[in-house]
Amino acid sequence: MFHVTRRLCQRRHPNPLSASLAIRYQTTSSYHNTGNTDDKQYSEPKNYSASPRFIFFGAATVLGYAYYRTFGIRKLSADAQFKDLAPPERKDLPIYKRDDVKKHGKGSQRIWVTFQNGVYDVTDFIESHPGGDKILLAAGDAVDPYWQMYAQHKKSEVLEILEEMRIGTLDPNDIKVETKKVDVNDPYANEPVRHPALVVANHKPFNAETPPTLLVDHFRTPNEFFFVRNHLPVPDVDVSKHHLQVEGLGVKRPLNLSVDELKNSFAPVHITSAIQCSGNRRANMNAYKKVQGLMWKETAISNAKWTGVRLRDLLIHSGVDPNDKQIKHVHLEGADKDPTGGQNYGASIPFEKAMSPETIVAYKMNDEDIPRDHGAPLRLIVPGVVGARQVKWLKAIRLSDVESPSHWQQKDYRVFSASVNAGDELKWETVPSIQEYPIQSAFCIPQPGAAVSRSEETIDVAGYAWSGGGRGIIRVEISTDGGKTWQTADIEQDPQQDQEHMWSWTLFKASVKIPEGVDQMELVVKATDRSYNTQPETSAGIWNIRGLLNNAWHKVEVKIKD
Repeated sequence: MFHVTRRLCQRRHPNPLSASLAIRYQTTSSYHNTGNTDDKQYSEPKNYSASPRFIFFGAATVLGYAYYRTFGIRKLSADAQFKDLAPPERKDLPIYKRDDVKKHGKGSQRIWVTFQNGVYDVTDFIESHPGGDKILLAAGDAVDPYWQMYAQHKKSEVLEILEEMRIGTLDPNDIKVETKKVDVNDPYANEPVRHPALVVANHKPFNAETPPTLLVDHFRTPNEFFFVRNHLPVPDVDVSKHHLQVEGLGVKRPLNLSVDELKNSFAPVHITSAIQCSGNRRANMNAYKKVQGLMWKETAISNAKWTGVRLRDLLIHSGVDPNDKQIKHVHLEGADKDPTGGQNYGASIPFEKAMSPETIVAYKMNDEDIPRDHGAPLRLIVPGVVGARQVKWLKAIRLSDVESPSHWQQKDYRVFSASVNAGDELKWETVPSIQEYPIQSAFCIPQPGAAVSRSEETIDVAGYAWSGGGRGIIRVEISTDGGKTWQTADIEQDPQQDQEHMWSWTLFKASVKIPEGVDQMELVVKATDRSYNTQPETSAGIWNIRGLLNNAWHKVEVKIKD
């Protein structure tokens, strides 16, 4: 099977990821559930195969990608980290240092990677790689952490193919695991291990985006690739000792629940929901006019299945009256603390949203315990709301008639008028805090500056769209002429969610014609939601000094080569 797959993939479609998206519609079933506790209920995937283009996309690599999609999301267990799959000893080949390999990273004339003790030149294989140019993510480095994400690599046939490209052996001294000195005074010394594919925006605190080409490879973003937004050092919470408190206005029976008590006392529910940083695409707004904050690009967003208990159930159990008019806000406090002696991270959401059935206290992410970076052991999930309100390492819930006094609620995540410039006094009390996110969409493929051959005649594009408040995406449109004409893209959505309650994102893809007689083209994408909100053309009318909520048309320039 694999050798047939390899031969097919050598006649590679210009963008195999688009092919994988097309095949996904026809080869997988969606088990997304919006609060139903019966895991046996599922629906068949929507039929997107009517368009001839879908048939064309699948034809070139159908067997290869059927294999790829069948096994692609299955993560290797901890005891299956290739320990029984090792390159043979090759004393006839030269020995290279790790620094030698790094010189052959992305952009080099020859691309090298390592796998365990082997060094490989994969330059000529990149064009036929079943995963497309994703192999370039490991250029000049080890492919091991990437292979661990895809179970189909743990095959002797795969190693045989890799060995054909072997050029040397890694210096044994560079294979040894280095032990780093821990600075006991550094509050960031005990940070979790992260996947090397993440695109780091800041190290302390750690913030990173998902690589664009990987983001649209899964409808549910694998935990390792889920974007990371931290404001403070990541706490290492002892699950056995962690408790969640529920108290405040209207609470007749204050709660102090352990994680096990939470799991065992309340009915489990699950929901697939996207989380987006309110600073996503800040770099695009900064290109229009300088703003303040981390220069997020377009992938500070991800989508996951969350399992937990309804916040509503917790509050009612504590004696809260759902119709209590005095209660206006629900304060949320995390276990992450300002190392300088300041406060814990905090935020608040409206009481009405807290009582909505989709709002949950989650303890699982994509059917696994929530990882440390994403809030272990408990995280509040507030579908349709910006990520800043979805508090991680949740330890306290307090009901009140006013918003949380937290710095991140009172003096951050608020959008000022375009008349407020750098150096001006920021009168935080004059603008409301952000809750729901506006309509958004962006390309993940191709990347800015990508080059395509004119002989291909078309270029494949892919990306995501999402709107806050549960407003479903009704269409995504692509333009190649600056917005004069538009082409509707094909979309993938959660079949268990409807247009009025769509918490998951929408993935889109299309194949657009390359205009004649041009050396470069500007691709533009915009989306429209259920309320017929659509994205503004530029950042001119939405610019703000904090660079928040940038949802202008996303544009990508592509070079056309002969």
